[in-house]
Amino acid sequence: MSLLLHACCGPCAMYPVDMLLKAQRDLDLYWFNPNIHPEFEFNRRLENLRKVASHYNVALHEEGECQEEYWLGKTYLQEFNSRCEMCYDVRMEATAKYAAEHGYEAFCTTLLVSPYQQHEVICETAKRYATKYGVEFEYYDFRPGFREGQNMAREIELYRQKFCGCIFSLEDSKFKDKIIKSFE
Repeated sequence: MSLLLHACCGPCAMYPVDMLLKAQRDLDLYWFNPNIHPEFEFNRRLENLRKVASHYNVALHEEGECQEEYWLGKTYLQEFNSRCEMCYDVRMEATAKYAAEHGYEAFCTTLLVSPYQQHEVICETAKRYATKYGVEFEYYDFRPGFREGQNMAREIELYRQKFCGCIFSLEDSKFKDKIIKSFE
């Protein structure tokens, strides 16, 4: 069964890709993360995901661009309980739609590797769009491999970010000054 694996960044992709390939899954990576800001950060994360795709010799399908103005202007609380819920919604819909339109039998996301993400909300959102687009959401709890994946990322010298990616999380990060300095 062909699997489209949405990936938010290189480090978060390491463990899931490694695990799925060891299980002999037929998979491709999918980049759709218009929430990541600023553009320098968007490009840096995409470049690191390209390194992962090359490292594992898997295809990477890239869609979308950095959309800072969209995210800053979005009144997410009118539709969603949180900005994270809005973010999951936008990315899971795009992933399910791409999977259905390109003949994948199932999709999943590397967001499920992070202990810092809202696991249940991601799953509910993905299942809703799986039903809408007629493609299976294949669930994996990748969280037990989070630290292992971070170590794997370190081994191949991937950039490991200190915030989830959206402009709001950058503002909230205790590493904000260090992160902004790294953009220079």
